[in-house]
Amino acid sequence: MRTPAPLLVVGDALLDHDLCGRAERLAPDAPVPVVSAARRTSRPGGAALAAWLAAADGRPVTLVTALGDDEASEALVRLLAGRVRLIRLPLTGTLSSKTRILAQGRPLLRLDDGEGSAEEATEEACRAVAEARAVLVADYGRGTADVLREALTAAAARVPVVWDPHPRGNPPVPGVRLATPSATEARGFAARLEGGGDRDGDTPRDAGRPGAAAGEPGSPGGGLQGAARDAGRLVRGWRVASVAVTLGGRGALLSHGETPLLVPSPVTAEGDACGAGDRLAATAAGLLADGELTETAVRAAVHAATRYVAEGGVRSLAVDAAPSADRPDCGEPTDDALRTAARVRAAGGTVVAAGGCFDLLHAGHVALLQAARRAGDCLVVCVNSDASVRRRKGAGRPLVPLADRVRVLRALECVDAVAVFEEDTPERLLGELRPHIWAKGGDYALSRLPEASLVESWGGQVVLFPYLDGRSTTGIARRAASSPRPVHTAGRRRP
Repeated sequence: MRTPAPLLVVGDALLDHDLCGRAERLAPDAPVPVVSAARRTSRPGGAALAAWLAAADGRPVTLVTALGDDEASEALVRLLAGRVRLIRLPLTGTLSSKTRILAQGRPLLRLDDGEGSAEEATEEACRAVAEARAVLVADYGRGTADVLREALTAAAARVPVVWDPHPRGNPPVPGVRLATPSATEARGFAARLEGGGDRDGDTPRDAGRPGAAAGEPGSPGGGLQGAARDAGRLVRGWRVASVAVTLGGRGALLSHGETPLLVPSPVTAEGDACGAGDRLAATAAGLLADGELTETAVRAAVHAATRYVAEGGVRSLAVDAAPSADRPDCGEPTDDALRTAARVRAAGGTVVAAGGCFDLLHAGHVALLQAARRAGDCLVVCVNSDASVRRRKGAGRPLVPLADRVRVLRALECVDAVAVFEEDTPERLLGELRPHIWAKGGDYALSRLPEASLVESWGGQVVLFPYLDGRSTTGIARRAASSPRPVHTAGRRRP
């Protein structure tokens, strides 16, 4: 297993708060909702959130940001302790803090405090940029990227740099490997290049991010044609290698200046999109640090951002900061599956599980898994180990070893995680996962599943899904074995 490469995050840190409660009536003195039983939570925001998420992928992360001696700055330092290494720049004013008021999980109001900005670069910060193997710039328009612009320009000529821009900030430095504006942001940046825009707006950072509502056809800059045009202009005008314009639930459009590549979201994710842009940028920057191609990094980043929203977004941060199941070949598959299920359950989502040998994955398997994923907020596939398959199917099985079966399953867009069980049946594993839905093919309709009572014991439900007739691993193997063998013609000329 490859060790994740270290990542340097440069940008403007924020401190975010959520006040979550219930709104069941209007105030008697004004037509406004009354939020009761509110619970307050705090978390890193801005560049600090991007650094937190990158560290959650299991990689060493250093954050260069401006902090002061105010209460918000010190609270943020405590939240980041033990997770990321901090390099502090001097801050003028107080750290920016944002408070969201939510009812039934939906934002009603946001309060902003503090307008602090980075005062100047330091020798330690410049040295960190000069020595970095990869850099993520999380620009929130508060000056950190500006005071380090000369060092970042030199870094972009040497190592991968991902730049997540802000409408109030300056353009990325030339040579950036990847810039990641939302569709609305890209429209504004392109207009600015043409001389028709301004920098006074404060577009929501996650408008147009995977899982967000913005970016659909008809929204500002949301059409594919408009996004492609804007991305091409930004590649040329900013002199960057590529631009990935995020399109909400449709995914992202990656442009190198010519014909763009559409990277679709694996599923439609409904939920709180706050921080989805940071999740996308952190994933892409980390994979570029590991030596992946830009297209590979963007594809994984879209999947990670979509999954982040589906699993509850920022509400899941306190549950687990361990390596993410979005990263291929990172950690044991069963551990990843348990963490994924815990995050979704803690965020109030629905955990779906399905099981089987999945030896010679075929269309029937895929149809079942796609239908199961649509029934909830994540899908965990429970797969038999090689020994378990042999006991169930005979000495000649499995045809495909476990490592390959897991790799193929994890590559499916509808699969969020894979767990392995050694026993003949998955009851022990199900007891750990505790899914809300246990999905099985319709061919079990006339029998009582042995695990049904177990799933029902914690309030779960066994659900049958239609099965495609005529598809089976055994049938495929039998037809392959009985097909005529090709005649070897080595040394013979073709007529």
